[in-house]
Amino acid sequence: MMRPVEIVEVGARDGLQNEKVIFSTVHKLALITRAIDAGARRLEVASFVNPARVPQMADAEDVIAGLPDRGDVTYIGLVLNKRGLLRALATREGGRRGVDEAGAVVVATDTFATRNQGQTSAESVEVSSQIVRMAVENGMSAQVTISAAFGCPFEGRVDPARIVSIAETIAEAGPREIAIADTIGVANPRAVASLVGTLKERLPGMPIRVHLHNTRGTGIANAWAAYEAGADVLDASIGGLGGCPFAPKATGNIATEDLVYMLAECGVETGLSLDAIVAGARWVETILGRPVPSQVAQAGGFPEGGGTSCAA
Repeated sequence: MMRPVEIVEVGARDGLQNEKVIFSTVHKLALITRAIDAGARRLEVASFVNPARVPQMADAEDVIAGLPDRGDVTYIGLVLNKRGLLRALATREGGRRGVDEAGAVVVATDTFATRNQGQTSAESVEVSSQIVRMAVENGMSAQVTISAAFGCPFEGRVDPARIVSIAETIAEAGPREIAIADTIGVANPRAVASLVGTLKERLPGMPIRVHLHNTRGTGIANAWAAYEAGADVLDASIGGLGGCPFAPKATGNIATEDLVYMLAECGVETGLSLDAIVAGARWVETILGRPVPSQVAQAGGFPEGGGTSCAA
């Protein structure tokens, strides 16, 4: 038996933040509900950032207020600073469900950190550590993503040793997990496997999540490399939507349906229904007015009655 893997659905946040078509609150909630109905149990649903910089996320509180109250689902809100965390915590006031988990972000290089968050890389490490501690003190789970872990659009290649050092520092704050993100889609399977393996060795007991973009067509291969190296969690976005608004030529995340298809064919359980995810991607197309980048959304699953899988 292959070990199962958790998939975090990031379509409602990372998937929409770089889209020119702004989804309404109703549409975002419909997307989230479709993902839950397809089996998603951990979802990134909003970003508590400056709406002037990311107008696609301006309705974060309204989205949170309309979320299905499911005890078996974890809702994640992205927070980049203390102000964002306070907004996330406020969604839980008055006995409301609110956000279950805060997602902080460290940027691996100074230039990208300055453009993305207005601070140096080292400052983003300190701020993220503070966010984790403050969230936990207030009864909220928290995790940290190391952005641009494999390459920066302004500084080029990033030394893996730097990512390991950042992760070790972050771990001291006590996050529930640490993620490495290929924000601009430059990673390759060998590099992903090596970094995941090193982090698993250096941080025993710390769950490692991997966030991949398919900018150069290597996303799914990288996801398999991460899984084989021991990654506990993989991010994906319905339809393959997404991209960082502050990274030049940014394109989408790996598509949830592409990832689910690949893992299922290899005998890896995800708890997600491929048919339901594909249906969600096709619904997204009706809002966007164009096809989504996902390949499985266009081709569908394995033709009925045919062949064996690589798990056979």
